Amino acid sequence: MEPTMFNPAQMQLLEMMSFVKSEKALDGLKQAISDYFAMQEQMEIDRLWETGELNDDKVEGFRNLHERTPYK
Repeated sequence: MEPTMFNPAQMQLLEMMSFVKSEKALDGLKQAISDYFAMQEQMEIDRLWETGELNDDKVEGFRNLHERTPYK
């Protein structure tokens, strides 16, 4: 079995975990990470909206979108 190699971001998170001493601290760290990714997604949605790649018509089209995998 080949050893797992962590990238710098993974190593930083592992090092930060040494400061997590309670369930409350872990919950706070998970919330901070979740908030970060939610902010990144909102920025991307805003960018798509500003460039016109996303608009009211496309959003309305999502209501009837069916992309199920066909099974035979």
